[in-house]
Amino acid sequence: MRTRTRTVTVALLLTAVTACTGGGAPAESTTKSGTTRAAEESTAAKADPDPKAPRALGTPFSFTTDGSTMAMTALRYEQGTFHLRRSADEEFGTTGFTWAAVEIRACLKNGFAVVTRNSWVLAYADGARIKPSRVTYDDLPRPEYPLMGTVKAGSCVRGKTVFAVPAKKRPVRVLYTSTAPEAPAEWSVPKA
Repeated sequence: MRTRTRTVTVALLLTAVTACTGGGAPAESTTKSGTTRAAEESTAAKADPDPKAPRALGTPFSFTTDGSTMAMTALRYEQGTFHLRRSADEEFGTTGFTWAAVEIRACLKNGFAVVTRNSWVLAYADGARIKPSRVTYDDLPRPEYPLMGTVKAGSCVRGKTVFAVPAKKRPVRVLYTSTAPEAPAEWSVPKA
């Protein structure tokens, strides 16, 4: 919490300084070490990324709620690479949909927690959001992330959650939308 507050404070101060200098790039001046102030500020900005910016797949997001500390990670996204007994179109009476999966890992550092696949959502560039499918077949990609499961301190849960998605579109982000963390976590989905 204290780190996030410092990051926001530093970001606000940098924004205020930039606004006061005309909003453009900071004026360059040479320091005693021979580096330019603009280079130093650029390095400082890269060293402390925006905590609300989307993470790369595989980058954990940690939060503490009611004394329990959890690290959630969207590990990978796959679309159209596996086929179930029934196609997404057959299952839902649609046209142009296919199956996709997000592999997820949740690790509990301390305390007690319950995890669910229902907190995960795919977000598209046009604003559409897709929730996980409630379909359960024996041929779902394994391991399967639990519909609802408990996690003990010091242990992890990993598995795949399936979505019915438009076959010709790809999401831009995977979202963890639980109300437990202060803000939802986001992971960028790389282009195919």
